[in-house]
Order: sequence, then C-alpha cells, then structure tokens
Amino acid sequence: MSMETVVIRSASPADVPSICTVINDAAHVYRGVIPADQWHEPYMPLGDLLVEIERGVLFCLGEANGAVLGVMGIQDKGDVALIRHAYVASNLQRKGVGTRLLRHIEGLHDKPILIGTWADAAWAIEFYERNGYRVVPASLKAGLLRTYWSIPERQVETSVVLADERWFSLQ
Repeated sequence: MSMETVVIRSASPADVPSICTVINDAAHVYRGVIPADQWHEPYMPLGDLLVEIERGVLFCLGEANGAVLGVMGIQDKGDVALIRHAYVASNLQRKGVGTRLLRHIEGLHDKPILIGTWADAAWAIEFYERNGYRVVPASLKAGLLRTYWSIPERQVETSVVLADERWFSLQ
C-alpha cells in the first residue's frame, strides 16, 4: 500500500462498524501496558462509540481500496478541539496513515488542539511528539482532563495530555 492510494474522508453513519473494528483491533497494544483495571474487552464497545459520536466526536477515515485503515476523531470543546480515538489497523501502523489522518484533522479547526492518551503508551506519545505536540506540564494535566474529557478518575491518574503550539502560545 502506498500513501498515494490512501484517501482521507469524513465518516458516515455506515462507517461506524468499521470504525469500531479498527479501534478494537489497534487497541490490543494497550493490553498489559495500561493499568489492568482500565483494560476491557472489547476496548470500545459499539454502544460506547455511538455515545462518543452523540457527544460530538466527528470521525475521519483513512481508507484504500474500500478498506478502512485508520480512524481519528475530533471534538469541538469551545475554546479547544480534542483529538479523540486515533487508531490505525495493527498491521498498518508506522506506514503514514496516522500522520495523514492527523494532518487532515488539524486542518478542520483553527483552535488549539489537545490530545489525551495513556501515560504508559510511549509509542502514542512519541507519535504525537514527532508531529509537533508536547506533553503539557503535570501540574495542568488533571485540570485539563477533568475540564474537557468525561473519563473516570483512574484514567485521569494514568493519562497524559499533549498540546499543539497554539495551546502553548496561549499559556
């Protein structure tokens, strides 16, 4: 697969099953890495995905030849936008799909962008750092997670937040 054959597009309601499949396939890398009490199977049940969409997460897909290769969502939270649920099929990671999705999603908003991920997911943090994001100071992390995300307190404790330069320039 070459990156030229990958098409990035907005997801439609018909894409929801494929989004769920990619998320659950790719999320297996978290098993044994994130706290055991935060892992569940499936990682993102279909009902939870539908709730995220109802809460305003807009998904984009990377696809080639009709197959969904990766997904990434963005959620407008007023003064910032959140990158949500960014996953690439496990057999296609590190081939540029995630970067293509990220660049597309970034172009949808002119607001500062925040990203939350698991603190022990070094590969995810490194991906965002390679793409220009920085980990926010630990002193601000919990406040950001509680303000902009609806996650359990245990997840707040075990996550990090990354931000783009627009966010840092406003601090």
